[in-house]
Amino acid sequence: MRQRYLALLSVFASLPAMALTFQTRLESIEWTVEGDKFECRLTQPITDFGSGEFVRRAGEQATFRLKAYNSMVGGGSATLLAAAAPWQPGRGDINLGSVKIGSGNVLFNSSQVQAGRLISGLMDGRSPVVRHYSGDGRVSEVRLLPVKFSKAFNDYQGCVAKLLPKNFEQVKQSQIGFPGEGIELDAQAKAQLQVMLDFMKADPTVNHIELDGHSDNSGNRLTNRELSRRRALAVMDYFKANGVQESQITLRFHGERYPLAPNTSAANRAKNRRVNVHLARVAPVETPAPQATVPASPANAANAAKTS
Repeated sequence: MRQRYLALLSVFASLPAMALTFQTRLESIEWTVEGDKFECRLTQPITDFGSGEFVRRAGEQATFRLKAYNSMVGGGSATLLAAAAPWQPGRGDINLGSVKIGSGNVLFNSSQVQAGRLISGLMDGRSPVVRHYSGDGRVSEVRLLPVKFSKAFNDYQGCVAKLLPKNFEQVKQSQIGFPGEGIELDAQAKAQLQVMLDFMKADPTVNHIELDGHSDNSGNRLTNRELSRRRALAVMDYFKANGVQESQITLRFHGERYPLAPNTSAANRAKNRRVNVHLARVAPVETPAPQATVPASPANAANAAKTS
């Protein structure tokens, strides 16, 4: 009898603590898809908690983030799981590693690898689960369900297909190379500039371009300075031909003064023949409104005549 009692204690000791679980009732599950050319979001609201959502920015793979209405999950770290469904006996949960829980509205952002495995799991009937252990031994779980996921994911993929190739952080600086010794833009340079142009058309707040022309040290200083100027002009002319106003462009040229690499080989000199392009958001300068003039009254005009 004593041995049976000890065995039961051992079984109960091995069971996980009861978890406080946040999830939406099966019949109320919904996925929503929102987005534009810059970002796509695939979201499942979580009753009495917040939402879980996959976010894919232009030029990047998706990440997964958990949003909360208030701080119902403490700080520290949590475990991210692709949990097997109860109706899939014999399948274990997949541990995707830990995430650091923050204190704001967005509790965490997963890595791109973790998000990719969560999406694969959802397609396979698994649930994204965030399991948090507090300092006093309590367990909190936030669970998304795979119900209706396939249809929503197809809509999400349609949004992803319309994303720009790069986001602003990726597109705001580019280096246009001139591997030959001339001043003409090659196909690669035009393709780089076209990506920047497409972004500017999609986001009119990106309204200014800075161009810095450079050369190697093959010629004399005056020749190199002129080459750097003409290369910067070639880039400016491409932008202008595609609808950018010259007033939106700042052009500088530096000759051989700022090499990327020592001019000690043909390969290094090719790196130094370049134009650096920087996109920026510049607020328009507001010109002060002219002050209204008050017409002189006959009395004032008479007084002015007396004092003149």
